[in-house]
Amino acid sequence: MKLLSGNSNRALSQAIADHLDMPLTKAQVKRFADNEVFTVIEENVRGEDVFILQSTSYPANDNLMELLIITDALVRASARRITAVVPYFGYARQDRKTGGRTPISAKLVANMITRAGADRVLTMDLHAGQIQGFFDIPTDNLVATPVLAQDIKDNYQRGNLMIVSPDVGGVVRARSLASRLDVDLAIVDKRRPKAGESEVMNIIGDVAGRHCILFDDIVDSGGTLVNAAKALIEQGATEVSAYISHGVLSGPAVQRITDGPLKELVITDSIEQPHEVLNCPKIRTVSVAPLIGEAIRRIANEESVSKLFD
Repeated sequence: MKLLSGNSNRALSQAIADHLDMPLTKAQVKRFADNEVFTVIEENVRGEDVFILQSTSYPANDNLMELLIITDALVRASARRITAVVPYFGYARQDRKTGGRTPISAKLVANMITRAGADRVLTMDLHAGQIQGFFDIPTDNLVATPVLAQDIKDNYQRGNLMIVSPDVGGVVRARSLASRLDVDLAIVDKRRPKAGESEVMNIIGDVAGRHCILFDDIVDSGGTLVNAAKALIEQGATEVSAYISHGVLSGPAVQRITDGPLKELVITDSIEQPHEVLNCPKIRTVSVAPLIGEAIRRIANEESVSKLFD
């Protein structure tokens, strides 16, 4: 087995390698002057089981091209099996047609990874579970819930906790966490009466006097999260925290989190964060390297991966 890292998240790749007690394969993934991606693998990989560690986070297109070109290099170097380990799968929110003449970009990206030569995909907390079906190769979708649930147990008293889904679409995910912690569940029902009017947030569940934890898969601009936190406070919640699998945190997100009512935002290291995020006192990171590392070990040894969901 060999581990090969792209440039999207070198820190997570090294943490996974450390967990597995093996070095990263020597390789160069660099840019020409016109920004074309060039890869050369500096070790023999013929007949090897190779895992490419590469999130397709910002800049999504550059990191996706790195993944495709590394895969092609491994195919031409006669690797026995190639697994694309994509902790954060970019384009996942474009999983359906949202109107006339619009693409399903998640399916297109799945096709590209498959056609490049990947034999298997390992990812985490896809925005929509059906994206697994977009791939014509085996795809394992890990969930960060066990890791985040343990962090909640370590840092919060469960007697007064309530898990909250920030929208109706995330109810299944939030219910899974609430069941693990044996606490109550509430839902933020967000709707816009008509174009041009501000969103109205109705809280389904009694949150008065409770410490609420918002739970979702992606935080991007932070607007929905902060607005949901405000609505919970208005309904009597004593404190509001948030646990999110993927911290995209684009645009004014960090400033919104800093200025908003959230006590803290906890994210995983599926996306490498800039100093602005790392230095924010309200944002904390939990590592999923042990989870992904154990999944890689199980795949290499032909063992069950589903046991990691327990």
